[in-house]
Amino acid sequence: MENWENKHIVFFDGDCGVCNFWVQWILERDRKDQFMFASLQSEFGQQFLSERGLDTHIFNTMYLWKPGKYYLIKSRAILHIAKLLGGIYSLAFLGKIIPRFLSDKAYDLVSRNRMKLANQRCYLPDQHQRKKFIQV
Repeated sequence: MENWENKHIVFFDGDCGVCNFWVQWILERDRKDQFMFASLQSEFGQQFLSERGLDTHIFNTMYLWKPGKYYLIKSRAILHIAKLLGGIYSLAFLGKIIPRFLSDKAYDLVSRNRMKLANQRCYLPDQHQRKKFIQV
């Protein structure tokens, strides 16, 4: 396991095909090696949730955490991930002009239907990518 304290940690639902798709999408575009990943169901994910007083039984939200600095949720996490990836993806950060309640409403709509949107297949990272997972 790499030194996760200097990375951005993406917490995701480890049982969700849509979430696994997005984890794979981020992995393939993380040219600056700035992200690591942990499922919300893992011990590490559960600790993250409980330390912040968040529900440890609900996994329908993606979190982006920069240890010692901040954590973002839902649409703001996604927009910030795009900004960090840089290049053409940083244009998605313009979505921040959309009021949060609207962008999170769209996020929640996808989240409620995520199990129907993607088949529930297991993603198998390659050897390099495996190092970027704290716990699944």
